[in-house]
Amino acid sequence: MTTTLLFVGKTTDPHIEALCQAYLKRLTHYLPLKVVIIPELRNTKALTPDQQKEAEGELILRAVPTTAELILLDEHGKEYRSMDFAQVMQKKMSSGRDIFFVIGGPYGFSSSVYDRANSKISLSQMTFSHQMVRLFLIEQIYRSMTILRGEPYHHE
Repeated sequence: MTTTLLFVGKTTDPHIEALCQAYLKRLTHYLPLKVVIIPELRNTKALTPDQQKEAEGELILRAVPTTAELILLDEHGKEYRSMDFAQVMQKKMSSGRDIFFVIGGPYGFSSSVYDRANSKISLSQMTFSHQMVRLFLIEQIYRSMTILRGEPYHHE
């Protein structure tokens, strides 16, 4: 079982990237983890938002095996408290299936990606940049691992 973080576009803010890398390094002690970056589309001014979502959707679906658990980071997804998210992670890891967390492009996901998804989660009702969502997701996965191991990182 591997957990894969699939992101559309790279993180351009060096401060956010440094924090992401710090948490990713910590996570390697807890679970097999990969980060896959799908390059941003070029010449998007000639594409409508729906065309851009479709093109990104094809790339996302090509990168996710049909047997994998596909979890979208989506504003309409389910919100969890950290303790509850840790239990979700435990259940998904126990299934033995590979897990893919996906953060899409600026316009969200195509209908084909939504159709393929096993679930959707939301980190907040607030809107964050995609780069910040990456950091928050990585930190929450790290937090869930420390909760499951009973380590003192999380205080409740």
